[in-house]
Amino acid sequence: QTEQICLNAVTQNGSALQFVNDQTEEICFSAIKQNINMMQYVKEQTEQLCLKVIQQHCFALKYIKKQTKQICIAAVMKGGCQLEIVEEQTEQICLKAVKQNGLALQFVKEQTEDICLEAVNQTGFALQYVNIQTEKICYNAVNNNGNALQYVKNQTKQICEKAVQQNRNAVKYI
Repeated sequence: QTEQICLNAVTQNGSALQFVNDQTEEICFSAIKQNINMMQYVKEQTEQLCLKVIQQHCFALKYIKKQTKQICIAAVMKGGCQLEIVEEQTEQICLKAVKQNGLALQFVKEQTEDICLEAVNQTGFALQYVNIQTEKICYNAVNNNGNALQYVKNQTKQICEKAVQQNRNAVKYI
């Protein structure tokens, strides 16, 4: 097996990677570009290769054997809902996830007010996943999308007015 023969083989069919004895980063990446599932056949998953793969496919996180903070951040910045697969959540990783997709809040194990605010600022509908609703979180949610009023547990006059001001159809949720 020469490097060029193996590179040609995986370029034609990514699953050939499982039969390559001396895997280089280039060979592995070429196989993974063909088929993301080939990540599972990479013998040595370097952080550099994993980051490169994550840039192409955020869904590759499920195939990465050793999740580093940097790899997890890269994955959730491409697809916030990849937070569900993150083994060790930090506040920083969660903030990046909900900033990319507010609905990733549903996968946050330990919600903080900052994480919840970032989520509802990204999409008001993230309010449905907030464990402890504060007036500030609810206000920000309806300010982003008046229809988020349907998820407000304690509707105050100020929150209702802001919701209707943002979207007059939100009146149906009062």
